[in-house]
Amino acid sequence: MKITADTNVLARAVLQDDPAQAVVASRLLREASLIAVSLPCLCELVWVLRQGAKLSKEEVAATIRDLLAVRSVTMNRPAVEAGLAVLEAGGDFADGVMAYEGTMLGGKTFASFDKQAIAILQKQGQSVRLLE
Repeated sequence: MKITADTNVLARAVLQDDPAQAVVASRLLREASLIAVSLPCLCELVWVLRQGAKLSKEEVAATIRDLLAVRSVTMNRPAVEAGLAVLEAGGDFADGVMAYEGTMLGGKTFASFDKQAIAILQKQGQSVRLLE
């Protein structure tokens, strides 16, 4: 079976916080021949793991890298790597994903009110504009 995983499926499998749902989610992921993981799903998952489960950025990055290593998982790997680079630098995974995807869509400069995102992306060589 080829599936697109919802955030709650991945969260249950990772966190094992609801015993009944964790069993179902884990079984589904093991049995799937292909697991499509969208960028919005990953952004939500990172948020759930950081804000809800209070995992460290290192633990979250390791979880996402573990997903990347699963042969049956398919995702926009360059965008995920961009998100991980920002997360591991102390920023938000979603900011890295947005900056990467924006560039792929023709954007030249990442614009934001978020000083931290701007600083991290600028340090990574991106063209940025801090709005005030």
